[in-house]
Amino acid sequence: MPNDIELRRLVIKAFHMTEVSFGEENKVTIDGKMTLNNDGLDALTEKYKEVIEKIDIQIINPGDHDRYTNTIMDIIPISTKVLGKCGEGITHTITGVYVMPTGVDTAGKQAHEFGSSEGNLKDMLYLNRAGTPGDDDFIISFDITFKEGMGQERQAIIEAYRAVEEWMTTFRLQLKKFDGMKCTESHEYYDRIRKGQKKVLVIKEMIAHGAMLDTWIFPDEPSGVEGGRSLIDYGCMPIMLTPNEFRDGAIHSMN
Repeated sequence: MPNDIELRRLVIKAFHMTEVSFGEENKVTIDGKMTLNNDGLDALTEKYKEVIEKIDIQIINPGDHDRYTNTIMDIIPISTKVLGKCGEGITHTITGVYVMPTGVDTAGKQAHEFGSSEGNLKDMLYLNRAGTPGDDDFIISFDITFKEGMGQERQAIIEAYRAVEEWMTTFRLQLKKFDGMKCTESHEYYDRIRKGQKKVLVIKEMIAHGAMLDTWIFPDEPSGVEGGRSLIDYGCMPIMLTPNEFRDGAIHSMN
């Protein structure tokens, strides 16, 4: 509209993956191929050895959901900022693949607070909903075995998420360099002021209990950890977000 005031513009460019397999390196290509490698997992486990005993990665192919899973901690897209900060500029994201951290400790206790979600994956994961994989998506199971008793400790859970993010960084750095003109699809979103129109404010109550019920705000990368802070550390005070910040992954719900 001619009287609109444009505040921010966010462009999200998606690159669809059609093939995920184990290979010689952690690599993602613009032609839709992704390879995973376990070589760096021992170093990652050593770095977080105070809370993590072991990390295992599995590729779950589309439709291969009749299988056991430890408690599902999260579903994370692989996205990265290419230009600008959260809520504006350009974001590159991978579609067709999601990262699924899961957790259990060495004594067999699932990483949970009020209820665990271990069991048959097809019964534990609701597909084809906002924030969950679809029927045709690959899932990378990032299975974490915590030291005994660590699966219920808030700091241990945060460290586990840091480990996941470090592993994802290799793919994010490659994704940043993709030619945006060759994306599978592109979407533009605007934060605008429409003069004379009603002002709408959506109030959302976020979980901030701790451990498996924590919420991270404003990380450096979409749905990331580094650079962000917990709502608990904010004292659970009200925080204003623009629609595009919300859309761009400013909220990372760790549960």
